[in-house]
Amino acid sequence: MQPEAPAEQPQRSRWKLPLATIIFVGGAAFLAFTGIESRQQTVAQLKTKAAERAVPTVAATNPTVKQSIGVLDLPGRLDAYYQAALFARVNGYVATRNADIGSKVKTGDVLATIDAPDLDQQLSQAESDLTNAKANAQLAQVTNQRYQALLPSNYVTHQAADEKKADLDAKNALVKSEQANVDRLKALTEYKRIVAPFDGIVTVRNTDVGNLINTGSSSGAELFVVADVHKLRLYVNVPQAYVPMIPTGTVGILTVPERPGKKYEAKVEASSGAVDAASGTTRMQLIVDNAAGELMPGAYANVHLTVGNKHNVLVIPSSAIIFDKEGLRVATVGTDDKVNLKPIAIGRDRGATVEIASGLAPEDHVIENPPDGLSDGDKVNVKEKPNPANAPSTSNGPTPPNKG
Repeated sequence: MQPEAPAEQPQRSRWKLPLATIIFVGGAAFLAFTGIESRQQTVAQLKTKAAERAVPTVAATNPTVKQSIGVLDLPGRLDAYYQAALFARVNGYVATRNADIGSKVKTGDVLATIDAPDLDQQLSQAESDLTNAKANAQLAQVTNQRYQALLPSNYVTHQAADEKKADLDAKNALVKSEQANVDRLKALTEYKRIVAPFDGIVTVRNTDVGNLINTGSSSGAELFVVADVHKLRLYVNVPQAYVPMIPTGTVGILTVPERPGKKYEAKVEASSGAVDAASGTTRMQLIVDNAAGELMPGAYANVHLTVGNKHNVLVIPSSAIIFDKEGLRVATVGTDDKVNLKPIAIGRDRGATVEIASGLAPEDHVIENPPDGLSDGDKVNVKEKPNPANAPSTSNGPTPPNKG
């Protein structure tokens, strides 16, 4: 029957639409799941690579066992054994000058003379006052003797006799005072001659003929400086740790840059016996024989001192030292490639390398240049260093034939 056919057509259309939607949604979900999984795998790979790259690569080596050289090199400054700065004691003008810088002088040699007319006049006046005081004292003595002779006969009173006796004492005291003044001025006149206090050499001259000498000037410089250089003192600052190893009498070898190749003996004479808090060193004095006059006071010098018996020590590069709030440490790495920070004590700093006093063993694997922020337990990649024994030889090998 024809009227029933249109009723089946709408039913087929209703099923076709949901099926297409389901296929589309399923495909989209599959694509989304595949993309997410691929992205997660990529992120995981990136994290793995980043973690691998975050592990630092380091070079490590074992401490080197070497024999301690037992010698301490220290800078020092040479000084004259005796040195005197000569100043003027009288006012006046330089009349003569008999020495210049570099002049060798003997004890008592006159280096310069000073013309002091004011002092000469003061001495002349003082001598006249002394003569007058002596005359008055002599008269007072005669008068006192007469009064004392007349006193038993009651021709003079006891009061008058006592007054003459007191007058004599005053006159004698005045004589002593005037004599002391004359002696003082005579002593000052001796300072008109500037003389060398000991055998030596003139190292400084700050005056010349005609110069005004004013002893009252607070900023006046010395006229001469005389130094005894037959022996020299060498002052060095010894690190605190080495002071017990350098007793008095220790002999060192001295060198100076102006005389390359020459060596001089320097003997430890004294120690300050105290440690300078700022530098952590003790000042020591050594004596150097300079009979030949080859060394100069004030010059820089270097001294080599033996600081004990030679013995085996562990030596590592200075770059391996870590210095932070925890103190001095080195980073070692074990068989598991993990870091272990060890506290150490330095025995001696040798510049590019250091001697380790304690804290390390010969079998420790020390990181040569530890990166910043390295901590205990951190993972590291140890870079293998080429073994010289396995390096290709450049000698004693077969010579390739000459094809030319």
